[in-house]
Parts: sequence; C-alpha cells; structure tokens
Amino acid sequence: MNMPSDLKALDVAQGHGEASLLQPGRNDESIVNERLIGALLDAKAALGADKVQQILDFARSKDLRFGEAAVALGLVTQDQVLHALSEQFGYAYTSEERRQLMPELVGLNQPFSMQAEAIREIRSQIMARIYQGHTGQPRPALAIVSPASGDGKTFFSANIAVSLAQVGGRTLLVDADLRGPRQHELFRLDNKTGLSSVLVGHVASDVIQPVPDVANLFVMPVGIAPPNPLELIERPAFGVLMRELAAKFDHVVVDTPAMQYGVDAQVIAARCGAALVVARKDQSRVAALQRLVAVLSQSPARVAGVILNEY
Repeated sequence: MNMPSDLKALDVAQGHGEASLLQPGRNDESIVNERLIGALLDAKAALGADKVQQILDFARSKDLRFGEAAVALGLVTQDQVLHALSEQFGYAYTSEERRQLMPELVGLNQPFSMQAEAIREIRSQIMARIYQGHTGQPRPALAIVSPASGDGKTFFSANIAVSLAQVGGRTLLVDADLRGPRQHELFRLDNKTGLSSVLVGHVASDVIQPVPDVANLFVMPVGIAPPNPLELIERPAFGVLMRELAAKFDHVVVDTPAMQYGVDAQVIAARCGAALVVARKDQSRVAALQRLVAVLSQSPARVAGVILNEY
C-alpha cells in the first residue's frame, strides 16, 4: 500500500472538492443537498434569504453546485464551504488557525487530498485485517513500527489515528516513543504528564487529552522522557495498561521508537497484539525491513502489513 506524495488539495472553487460528496444533476437529492449546505453557509456567513436565493439562481444558470456558486460570487470563502461540508457530511475539519498549528495532519488540513485518501484506504485495510473477528471482545492495540528514524512512523501514526476517529469510534493515540516523542508537538498538547507517569505509578487526571476540534480523538503523550525507557515498557504495568485501554477505546494506535534504537518497538508490539510496519521509499534498506518483519512475525503481535511511505 503506497502513500502518494502529492499533497495538492482539490479545489472546491473549481468544483472538485465537492464532487466526492455532491453529485451533479438537478435531481431531488441534489436540490435537498443544496438547501442543506445553503442553510449551513447562511449560519456561518450570515448570508440572508436574498443572497441564498441569489446563489441558487446563479448555480442553476451556470450548472454549478451551491458551494461553487457561493465562492464564485464572492459571498463565502472556500474555507467556509469546507466547514459547511464537514458539518453536513460528518467529517472533521479544523479551523484555519488550528491547521496552521498542525500542518502534518493532512486528514484535517487537506481532507480531499490524494494523501488523505491514501490514508483512508489504509484505514479500510486495517479494519478488515485486524479488527474483524473481534466482535464482543476488545480489539488489539495497533503498534506502528519502522526500521529507522525518519521513515514517517510518527506522521503516519497521527494521521491514521485521525482517520480512525473520523469513522466514529473512540480513538486513542498513545505516544510510546519514550526516546524521541513528537505526538504532543503534532497535536499541540501539553506534555507534562503522560505514559511515563502511568508506568511509574504517578497517575494524573490529564494523562489522556482530547484533541480540540476532532470528535472521538484522544492522545496520551509520553510525558517526561525517562532515562530507562526499555525497562519501563518491559514491566507488567505496560501490558496491563494496553489491555485496559483496548477495553475502553474502539481503536488504540501506538507510536513506537524506531528499531535502530533497540528492541523497544518489538516489546511494545508484543504487548499491543498487532503491528503495522512503515518503510520509506528510496531510504529504508530491504535487509533491515526484512529483519524487522521477521522479528515481529515471531512475536505474539499480528503483522498487518507494510506501508511504503512516499511522503
């Protein structure tokens, strides 16, 4: 499964952004959809009945969708159209300010991009390969592992967690990279307490933090990076914690240290129950990748597959 590097968002003003949601044609369904998005845009931009009707008339005369016509007339912005669509069709789309703060979260920043679509395709594979057959019992946590630093493991962990949350299940992203944590930076969250606090018995109320503007998504950051990361995750407490989290959340995604730093990821994957390997195109060495897959295959973790990151 490849992750394309083309990040160009489809242009709503040209009609591509809405094309995946609203089909062209003057059937009853399209008219209902136009009125729904019209009401949402009216609430956001205070258009008023006269401007809404102006947009409808212009849309019909030019064979445009409502959002396209509103942008073409200069009555709303492309960002307002995307927000209205996100409310109408139930997907997360953050504010302009949040997007600038979290540029790596493509599922929130560029929901119509090829890369966001690739992540959604991988999500479907995960749902089919890992989560099927677990009806009535907790699903395994999913460890994201990679051979080396710079493979895009943290980027992928964050974006697949966002994508899983967007299908409605309560999703927790655990930053278990005790050697070089970054998830709190990607989501702009406090990192004073987190996984390391739990593993040493200093549990605080804010070890799990909700992500603003993203329903169903929570993050457990690392907290203070410990001097003995491997010893902490090898303790029974980590396995107990993973089982408890898997029982409380619909999806648990765990970011791990790269295998070049030791066996941390191998231990974490075994405690999680499932693993997904991320390799980088033109950078990851085949021998290192083969060793990693072989090691994981001999552990209790179920290997879901290998992702080739082209980003």
